[in-house]
Amino acid sequence: MNARPLPPKPGQGALRQRLSEILRVDHAGELGAVSIYRGQRAVLGQAPGRERIAGQLAEMEAHEAEHLARFDRLLTERRVRPTALTPLWRLAGFALGAGTALMGEKAAHACTEAVETVIEEHYAGQVAELAELEPELAAELEQFRQEELFHRDLAVDEGAREAPGYPLLAAVIRNGCRAAIKISEKL
Repeated sequence: MNARPLPPKPGQGALRQRLSEILRVDHAGELGAVSIYRGQRAVLGQAPGRERIAGQLAEMEAHEAEHLARFDRLLTERRVRPTALTPLWRLAGFALGAGTALMGEKAAHACTEAVETVIEEHYAGQVAELAELEPELAAELEQFRQEELFHRDLAVDEGAREAPGYPLLAAVIRNGCRAAIKISEKL
């Protein structure tokens, strides 16, 4: 679902407003991703026989933490406020991560696959939108997009689509992510 990016609305400050929306939502997304992996690691991280997935989750969380740190700096540099829903996204992300991990490793991977699919699509649209206006930011987002693709592909390789109730689970998570994106751009 790659919709063509909309051009910035005409008028004074339109580009700044759009860049603020992009940075705000990307910051919220990375915060949510870190929280999801923390929730998954809280359940699977110390479980005997789960060292492999614990290591994978820790590595993916570290990537997301790097992205989040970069967006923290960008928000400060560009004087953009984070979403007002930051506490909710942190809690919701942790609950989603812990909940899917409690359903088992494949469900945890299904969560990763669903989230990263939406985020990759979202970043791709932003990269296209910013390619000429903000090429350095577009290049950073493309690098982040590639890391999200790596996470998604790893989750698929680890059996994400074999999770019990995968079609429903993935659809609910994807739709939740899309809703969170729309809300976080504005609030």
